[in-house]
Amino acid sequence: MIDFKKLKEIIEKNNSFLLTTHVNPDADAIGSEIAFYKLLKSSGKKIYIINHSLTPYNLQFLDDEKVIENYDKQKHSEIFNSANVLVGLDFNRSDRIVSMQEDFLKSDKIKIIIDHHQDVEDFVDYVFVDTEYCATGHIIYDFIMQTKIVELNYSIAYPIYAAIMTDTGSFRFERTTPEVHKIAAELLETGINPIEVFDKIYDQSKFSKVKLLGKALESLKLYGDKKEISYMFLKQDDFNSLGAIESDTDSFVNLTLSIEKVKIGLLFIELKQGFKVSFRSKGNIAVNKLAAEFGGGGHTNAAGLRIFNEKIEDFIPKILSKSEEYLEGKK
Repeated sequence: MIDFKKLKEIIEKNNSFLLTTHVNPDADAIGSEIAFYKLLKSSGKKIYIINHSLTPYNLQFLDDEKVIENYDKQKHSEIFNSANVLVGLDFNRSDRIVSMQEDFLKSDKIKIIIDHHQDVEDFVDYVFVDTEYCATGHIIYDFIMQTKIVELNYSIAYPIYAAIMTDTGSFRFERTTPEVHKIAAELLETGINPIEVFDKIYDQSKFSKVKLLGKALESLKLYGDKKEISYMFLKQDDFNSLGAIESDTDSFVNLTLSIEKVKIGLLFIELKQGFKVSFRSKGNIAVNKLAAEFGGGGHTNAAGLRIFNEKIEDFIPKILSKSEEYLEGKK
């Protein structure tokens, strides 16, 4: 259980905060940052939001005050030493902030993380993590409701709703409980239009994203004797030829599980430096443990892996072979 009293105490005793989130942020990451920013702002705090990655175009509407900055070492390093508290949202390993990792770890200021992923790395002073929550935005909602630190208004509820809606797969993933639906209803009562939120995130894709999805589906293959593993592979040439970006691939991997009998789905993406893999599974197949064998992590049914300065072709056979072991219950 998260110690919300301690989190409230840290906020009340400090005046300036630096917020950040993981590389290639999703709606839970951006939504949580903006909700926490507005919570702190209403308490009269000085806040910076600095991320390694640019905000994906379909999530920029959440940053209605345009406060999120893209990390520049020369410009931002001093803030890591001037802010009273460094806040990591929606990640639990320091390498998830990539270029910001060195400044974050070197800082002697108070460091905290607020997150819902498993297998937390020991790199901060205070950990506010509970894997039972469906999203980091869900944690922020509970923090507000339990401590009454601020009033839940439309401005704060909007990014929280986006965070919860997306991280539950539009309310269809495992942690979509009756409580989560009640929370969604309460958030909507502040005046949020759910059709508008969904449309902005999912139905305003650039042409390049839709074409990239076509490339991913063209690459789709089944693996294993029982054909219970499916995977897709995108190369840098695919991105370059279409003018697409990494964040365009968000949710592509979910389609790998839409095939009958498939229990594990993988999306391999070649990056400019290294590669990333998205893992999905059904039932009790722990793809977070599968990802951890190669240095990644996440949730039981949704995990990720990012490796720099290695060739993806060297890893695809290894990861597929290891996936089969998890499928057969050998892990």
